[in-house]
Amino acid sequence: MIIELESRELNAWFGDSPAVKNISLGFEKHSVTAIIGPSGCGKSTYIRCLNRLHEEVPGARSSGSVLLQGREVYGRNVDPVALRREIGMVFQKPNPFPALSIFENVVVGLTLAGIRRRSLLKEVAEKSLRLAALWEEVKDKLDHPGMSLSGGQQQRLCIARALAVEPKILLMDEPTSALDPISTAKIEELVSELKRTVTIVIVTHNMQQAARISDRTAFFLLGEVIESGATSQIFTNPREERTERYITGRFG
Repeated sequence: MIIELESRELNAWFGDSPAVKNISLGFEKHSVTAIIGPSGCGKSTYIRCLNRLHEEVPGARSSGSVLLQGREVYGRNVDPVALRREIGMVFQKPNPFPALSIFENVVVGLTLAGIRRRSLLKEVAEKSLRLAALWEEVKDKLDHPGMSLSGGQQQRLCIARALAVEPKILLMDEPTSALDPISTAKIEELVSELKRTVTIVIVTHNMQQAARISDRTAFFLLGEVIESGATSQIFTNPREERTERYITGRFG
């Protein structure tokens, strides 16, 4: 078991209000870890701490440690922008850049990094769109606006955009909550394929989704990790009564 990303005694606040409390959690390489728990329990804040997006919120702060392949991501010499190319993120609501074409949306991370060679950008765009299971649907309209796609296609476009810079980790914050069942199924199938090449951490409210696609599950409550372990164990034989109550729908 290789731990690719881990937090150690991680805390986060919004002003004086604690949102994440002393979380130590590791994520295995090339696996899918689901983070479950009721609304407002710190799930999204936690994963935003993993790639230093939390600090972008005015008044937000954190303490503790996050290690990517043993490197401290909060180190003094770490560039947060460069870090987010290694730890990519897909948000709850699809967010293609409205002024950019499908092609430009996929390669925007590379162009912002100064890469202009057209042949390389075309190669990366096709590879990323194939990984995101979108190539066949858009290959003849790459110059169309990214916003012209359906909601599910837009979300896969955002996944392709994240994959184009070859991240080690992909954080996904409720990536299917705004999608219809067919689009949701495509994203779930995609997640199962992507773990061959990237480590995935997914926040979800959907118990069935967590059970279907994750290898490991962590249950959050009031900013703390109550229990984590293999998904099969969490869903069939949880050690904590609060975990069982949440999974069986008796609270949350």
